[in-house]
Amino acid sequence: MRQIKFISSGILVLLLGVTAPIYARQQDQNQQQDKGKQQDENRGQQKQQQHSQQQGQKAQQQQNQNKQQEQNQQQQQKAQQQQQNQNKQEQKAQQQQNNQQQQKAQQQQNQNKQQEQKARPQQQQNQQQQQKAQQQQQNQNKQQEQKAQQKQQQNSQQRQLGQQRQQENRSPQQVQRVQQSQRPQVWQQHRAQNWQSEHRTWQQRGGYNGYRIPDDRFSMYFGPNHGFRIHSFPMDVYGGYPRFQYQGFWFGFLDPWPEYWSNDWYDNDDVYIVSSDDGYYLYNRRYPQDRIAIEIYLN
Repeated sequence: MRQIKFISSGILVLLLGVTAPIYARQQDQNQQQDKGKQQDENRGQQKQQQHSQQQGQKAQQQQNQNKQQEQNQQQQQKAQQQQQNQNKQEQKAQQQQNNQQQQKAQQQQNQNKQQEQKARPQQQQNQQQQQKAQQQQQNQNKQQEQKAQQKQQQNSQQRQLGQQRQQENRSPQQVQRVQQSQRPQVWQQHRAQNWQSEHRTWQQRGGYNGYRIPDDRFSMYFGPNHGFRIHSFPMDVYGGYPRFQYQGFWFGFLDPWPEYWSNDWYDNDDVYIVSSDDGYYLYNRRYPQDRIAIEIYLN
């Protein structure tokens, strides 16, 4: 019995000797596993904490951004509100200015109407006076025209009478035909000694009362644009002075020709006839400052 107990004790000891290391190893393994689990748990917690911290930081940043955005929005809204207020003030000021301008314009219109109403009788009076003055002016113009026509008729009659008297007073013996060879001598006989003192204008002679060439015919053959030379036309001496025939009319000299003209001016110089208010004159293109009074005869 003791032997069995001994054997049992030995087996137990043996088992304990065998199992103790195994248990110890198992304990170590368990401890290591626990330790690994703990480390894993710690790492997980650390990661979770880091993640939580990152999330918190992100949340904080988002909050900050949201706050900044809200502040920006508030500032923008405030600026917009201020701009709206300013626009309203400007619109109000512009409206007031427009109202003032309209009031002034209305006042000006009223004043103009009042002035027009006041001036209307004066305008009517002025218009009546103007109409009266115009009527008087028209009557005066008609009277002047009638007087001018009467004067023209009288002048025409006087010219005709003067022409008739001249033709009656000058007998045929006063007309002396001049041959071509005699012309230089005749012209030299009628050369002035001092033309400035010897010649006279038609105004100095009391005006022209002789024959007048019709205007349409005169513009066709006479004037500065129609020059000619006297030597190629018939010539005679009438009333003591030379005259020549041109375009169906006789043109008689009433004054001597200037002494400083060339000796053969009647052969080589272009001359032309001009009609002025006081009578007819002959001009020499070479001496345009001089003019000789001439008279016109039909025959």
